[in-house]
Amino acid sequence: MRAAPVAAPLLIACALGIEHLALRTGDRSGADGPVTVVRTGMGPRAAERSVTRHLGGPALAGAAVLATGFCAGLAPGMHPGDLVVAEETRDPRGTVPCAGTAALVEELVRRLPGRTVHTGPLTGSDHVVRGHERSDLLATGAIAVDMESAATLLAAVRAGPRPTAAVRVVVDAPEHELVRIGTVRGGISAFRVLRSVLPALFEWHRSLPLPRR
Repeated sequence: MRAAPVAAPLLIACALGIEHLALRTGDRSGADGPVTVVRTGMGPRAAERSVTRHLGGPALAGAAVLATGFCAGLAPGMHPGDLVVAEETRDPRGTVPCAGTAALVEELVRRLPGRTVHTGPLTGSDHVVRGHERSDLLATGAIAVDMESAATLLAAVRAGPRPTAAVRVVVDAPEHELVRIGTVRGGISAFRVLRSVLPALFEWHRSLPLPRR
């Protein structure tokens, strides 16, 4: 009797130790297939190196890749703890469209009632964005910015065709600038939200037309 096929793996990438802690202590039940949560280190170069290295091994062949963690909101009215689901990620090297955005939004709204979910382009930066840089990036059409998502997804698709997505939690917004994560109310709120998103990420993975092994 043949064994039931196993879903293609899922690679979830974050940058910071506090993000990794939130994901590690979240609800890991409900995964469809092998899940690897990787802390890449901060910045686009670290993210690209880490994702390329992990996808180069046989264990993650054909893996779907999802970038997550914290971000800075760009649009007025955003608040710490809001969610951002990227329709695409972009940086000067290119744009990567995201798969299953509608399914992700629906699942996040269902599992985190009361939380605002924003959708739109997520742009990359090689530094922490402050002040007037927010409005400059908002003018490009982006709704949020972080340092790793664009590099993560670009490295993912360069390693081979696969579904990609990015889900970020706003920790810092135009009216709520954060100096240090975890030391103020906004950072704590974002940590709790990030800790709660795993079931929605697993449901997104389950909904994809992925090959099975």
